[in-house]
Amino acid sequence: MDKSLIKTLRNLKGNPKACICTEPLWGLSMNLCLPYASVFMLALGLNDSQVGLTATIAVLSQVVFAFLSGPITDKIGRRKATAVFDFIAWCIPCIIWWRAEGFWFFAVAALLNGAMQVPNNSWNCLLIEDAEKSKITAINSLMMIFGQLSVFFVPISAILFSRLTLVPAMRFLYINAFVLMTVKAVLLYVLSRETRIGVVRMEESRGKSLFSLASGYGSVLRIVGGSRGTLFALVVSIIVGIVSLVSLTFWPVIVTQKLLVPDHILPVFLVLRSSVAILFFLLVVPRLTGRLLKYPLLIGLACLFVGQAILIATPAQGAIRYVMLCASLLFDGFGGTFLFMLAKSLVDLYVNVHERARVQAILNMIILAATSPFGWIGGILSGISRELPFVMNLCVLALGFLVVLAYYGKNPQPDAPIQEG
Repeated sequence: MDKSLIKTLRNLKGNPKACICTEPLWGLSMNLCLPYASVFMLALGLNDSQVGLTATIAVLSQVVFAFLSGPITDKIGRRKATAVFDFIAWCIPCIIWWRAEGFWFFAVAALLNGAMQVPNNSWNCLLIEDAEKSKITAINSLMMIFGQLSVFFVPISAILFSRLTLVPAMRFLYINAFVLMTVKAVLLYVLSRETRIGVVRMEESRGKSLFSLASGYGSVLRIVGGSRGTLFALVVSIIVGIVSLVSLTFWPVIVTQKLLVPDHILPVFLVLRSSVAILFFLLVVPRLTGRLLKYPLLIGLACLFVGQAILIATPAQGAIRYVMLCASLLFDGFGGTFLFMLAKSLVDLYVNVHERARVQAILNMIILAATSPFGWIGGILSGISRELPFVMNLCVLALGFLVVLAYYGKNPQPDAPIQEG
């Protein structure tokens, strides 16, 4: 591991340490299920359009919870919001997915899963608010490395798929996810403490309803609109969100339905992608700190573009399809992880500290509202041709190139956080 990351890990304490050290439980639970959720739906009789509609329902639910996440996080605190809504958003849906029999099971689970936007907001506040700003990128890198550690347990999924077949194996994995996510929620609550800003915001929110707190979003929108850097981070996050939603939902579909890759081989590709992500954070991220992010963003977009293009071009027969799939995942793993980290770091750098919870809530709501139609659109396109959702991704990534070039053409100075007011 890079010396700077080792130093950051060794010096971690308080909430950042609690958040990062419990993160592997996410990887050992949900990361073993989510990559195969679409294939699981198809195996239970859903069609491509219903799979895409389920993804859109989940994102629309997230829009609502993203709107409420700021007031909820400020009113009950970062720590409690994370514990309560992690259980609602993940543990309860895992039980529903475990017993799922048709579309409506997945629709209901998707509605509840939308509550994930509350802990997405509150957990990030818990992770970042008491940390030094100079260490934010390193902390984000450590968080993602720890979240990817489940790669070493992925062979368990391959064994389950080969011996139990897809549906029984997925039911087992969802029960495993329920147990581990419950443990994660309890452990993080016990090990963490409310942040300094969280204590202040809880006191300011005392006696106020969620709706009265939400009515203050007008001033928050002015904060967002007044920061060119925040708007740029918002657009980049939307682009990353669209590509991620389409890839997560339809990559397993094209691989199993068009390329005819057996279900039990899918975990092998997950190992490859996660390994690339870990190597990226160990070898590349430490060299980015303090530099202009224009070229890293362009490189990330280019790698993801190449990865998606290779996937579209992969033939349905012969050993060459495995070689091309591996090449596609190498570019996807590098480019996708690159862009996700950069988009998150841009938001963390530019967000106003005192209004972090509400600004992040507004940003998340806008991102989700913008990305929500693309699950349903991707489902329609996939029903026509398995490649079309990824052709759409290529168009979105091309737009990303233009956005980055336009922004840095007008703002050639190095990236720096906004002045906090």
